[in-house]
Amino acid sequence: MSLFLGIDTGGTYTDAVLWSEATGVVAKAKSLTTRHDLAVGISGAADAVLKDSGAAPGSVKLVSMSTTLATNALVEGQGGRVALIMIGFTPADLERDGLDKALGGDPVVFCEGGHDVHGNARPLDLAALEEALPTLGGSVSGFAVCAYFSTRNPSHEIQARDLIRERTGLPVTTSHELSAQLGGPRRALTTLLNARLISMIDRLISATEGFLEGRGIAAPLMVVRGDGALVSSDFARHRPIETILSGPAASLVGARHLTGFDNAVVSDIGGTTTDVAVLDHGHPRLDPQGATVGGFRTMVEAVAMRTFGLGGDSEVRLEDGGLDPKILLGPRRLVPLSLVGVSHAETVTQHLERQLRAPNPGRLDGRFAIRTGVPERLSAGLTPPEQKLYDQISATPVPLDTLVTSNMQIATLNRLVARGLVHVCGFTPSDAAHVLGRQANWNGACGRMGAELFARKRDGRGQPIGETAEALCERVLSAVTRFSAEVILETSFAEDGLDGAETVAHALVQRAVDGTGGIARLSVALDRPVIGLGASASLHYAGLPPLVGNECAVPGDADVANALGAVVGQVRVSAEALVSQPREGLFRLSAGDLVRDFLDEDEALAAAEKRVRELAAEAANAAGADAAEIDVSRDIRSSTIEGQRMFIEATITAVAAGRPRIAS
Repeated sequence: MSLFLGIDTGGTYTDAVLWSEATGVVAKAKSLTTRHDLAVGISGAADAVLKDSGAAPGSVKLVSMSTTLATNALVEGQGGRVALIMIGFTPADLERDGLDKALGGDPVVFCEGGHDVHGNARPLDLAALEEALPTLGGSVSGFAVCAYFSTRNPSHEIQARDLIRERTGLPVTTSHELSAQLGGPRRALTTLLNARLISMIDRLISATEGFLEGRGIAAPLMVVRGDGALVSSDFARHRPIETILSGPAASLVGARHLTGFDNAVVSDIGGTTTDVAVLDHGHPRLDPQGATVGGFRTMVEAVAMRTFGLGGDSEVRLEDGGLDPKILLGPRRLVPLSLVGVSHAETVTQHLERQLRAPNPGRLDGRFAIRTGVPERLSAGLTPPEQKLYDQISATPVPLDTLVTSNMQIATLNRLVARGLVHVCGFTPSDAAHVLGRQANWNGACGRMGAELFARKRDGRGQPIGETAEALCERVLSAVTRFSAEVILETSFAEDGLDGAETVAHALVQRAVDGTGGIARLSVALDRPVIGLGASASLHYAGLPPLVGNECAVPGDADVANALGAVVGQVRVSAEALVSQPREGLFRLSAGDLVRDFLDEDEALAAAEKRVRELAAEAANAAGADAAEIDVSRDIRSSTIEGQRMFIEATITAVAAGRPRIAS
């Protein structure tokens, strides 16, 4: 029997599933995601399903993986330090589309050059780049290059890319490789994020390849893209931005496979995020404007998925001010105290007990810092204060009340967290679940001490916010369910064309969700059921139906829906060509690296169709498709002036789709 191995690497757990077309799910397993060495978590889950099934490694004919690592990194503001090279742009362009915010403190270099809307070149001057490369080569992990109208002519991006590779040998992402859309700043943003994610996705793929080689599994390795399609691991290595929403997209495919529901709202709660999307007529809705993750609108085609910083490992905190402050969750992920207590029980217990003996609660009680274990080269470019603090943090948890003494140092610590160099450990809903006996796989004693410390925090009247650790934990788990209802409704309102966040925050909607009485009785209800996914879905979504006005189905294999979705999908890639008219009677074809002029419209269109077929076939082959079928569509825009037809421009798109190649 031919078996397919699906793997999903999430922020907290790595899931594995063995599946066959004949019998469905053969075996499934989970293992903790080990960010310092991803191979440990991958091998833990994959070895378990191979052992449970008794399957021989040679029977695995395809391996496919999804991941939330890229999504989580963008939500949490993490990633490598990248240099952005802007050709033909000005500093004012950084203020558009959130580019300046995304850039943060990373370096940017401006060069003269770029092209006009028809692909005609301006003078190129890379002197500023050449001058900066000796310094940048030793302080960044990669480069992002974006040139003005490079989608019409990418030659300046290619020249800059070749120069950077020659001088530094570091990874370079060019914007024309990622998107054919206009809109320079947003294309630059997409390119920047892609470059920032390369080292992270490369480590994930390398870890998986190492595991497969070590077990003698000689099968193609595929990765789920953000639109649910599969691509080869080499394809994903160079375009990791396309794996944002990979895990959520795989979960949608898995949800449809598990339930058979054609219309549903799918909500997948993990350790770091909750991902919500809509199934219509058996297919996920795609976002025509590009995926939005972590507040940034990219040019990546992906499922119309909304990602929220809400999960089992979300930071538990108190609302500022107010006599009776609310419990707030996320968006930052913390390493749960019960989890860090598995490997560091003695250290964590010692300091939690010390803090509990103190007569008054401290604002940093129950918080620790620990290195993530990423390679040292990724810490390049730290400022002196960052380096000094980083040197004080090790692979053993350090309590924050002894590590930082000022708000300035806390800000420095947060920057180290944002760089992916340090984890903060603290009290989370996962700890609350351990205290209440609804989860029992980690060190519950450390979770309880964290709950006791948090319960000692004071409200506006100076009273402890929780009478007991159990009472506080009930509040925390209720908050997870309540906020889950809000993110599901926010997504639904947004899909109906409303401002989702503003609508769900309205007092009338809040009254309807809470079921609070009044002269006017209000209710809110979804027109379709919710499919709850994730290992903790049965816990957090049990109380969901009355809040959203419809049923919530949690299928039997909801805990591995992502891994299952990874092996039941198809390869799907597209290529695009543009034919424009720079002047009357001249038709310019732009497709990939090709720019060519024609004197006849039909000849130009025929050449464009031939070229996109070639590009789509090449991309499908590179993406790992087996005998892909190619469909070509034309979108020709013209106008009629005084009875005469005037050609404006045409877009020719080829889509190639097919099942992935499997081992013979």
